[in-house]
Order: sequence, then structure tokens, then C-alpha cells
Amino acid sequence: MPRSSVHVACITFACASFALHSGPAAAESFGSLIKKGYSVGNMSQGKSGALGWVLTGKDGKQFCKSKVSLAVVDKKTLVSILGSGRMVKVDRATFEAEIGGADTSIPLLSDLKAGRIEPQHVGACTPLRG
Repeated sequence: MPRSSVHVACITFACASFALHSGPAAAESFGSLIKKGYSVGNMSQGKSGALGWVLTGKDGKQFCKSKVSLAVVDKKTLVSILGSGRMVKVDRATFEAEIGGADTSIPLLSDLKAGRIEPQHVGACTPLRG
């Protein structure tokens, strides 16, 4: 490679590295945001339609996507939560018969909606602008 091409490649790499590392807010994990004192809001839809929660703290706001695909509505009903944010009702008795019994790890939809969540329910968190 000619010397000028190497020089251009090095400058390009340096600029890309700087762009990726600059900025006041970076994505963080749900656990680290909670440890910093961030509060969890009610479940809402992000711009993409995905469900998640807005966490608010002294450094700003972050949107944390939901990793939950199934939630308990009541004794008879579950909901399957699609990536688009749509919820589809599922008969609980049929589902539990199919998997061999009740699954106590499935969260309550009311808890999710109220922001009472556990780290295993939360995916990636990204800063909200503005």
C-alpha cells in the first residue's frame, strides 16, 4: 500500500475511534443504572415500537428494552409479547399443559407495566436524546 494510503487509513481509523468514544452519555446496563440511583418508569413503547422502560437519573434518561416474551395477566390468561410491542393473548391452561406445569419465572404483566422489573427482564439500555 502506498504511503499516502496508509496515512489516510490511519486518520480514518483515528476519527472513527474518536467518534465511537466521544459523547457525554453511553449505553449502560440496567444493573449499573439502578446502582447509580436511576428510577424506573412505567412500561412504554420506544420509537421502534419495542416495549421497555425509561430510566431517569442525574445524568439523563435511558430507554431499556424489554427481554420479556411472555407475561401472566391472570389465572386464565398469558400474553405473548412480540418484538413490535404487540401483545397476543394465550390460554394459560393450554400453555402450562404443553410445557408440563406452571412456570413461576414468568413475570406478571401488571408488574412489568408498573416498572417493577428484575434485571433478567431487561435488555439493552440506550441514552435518550433531548
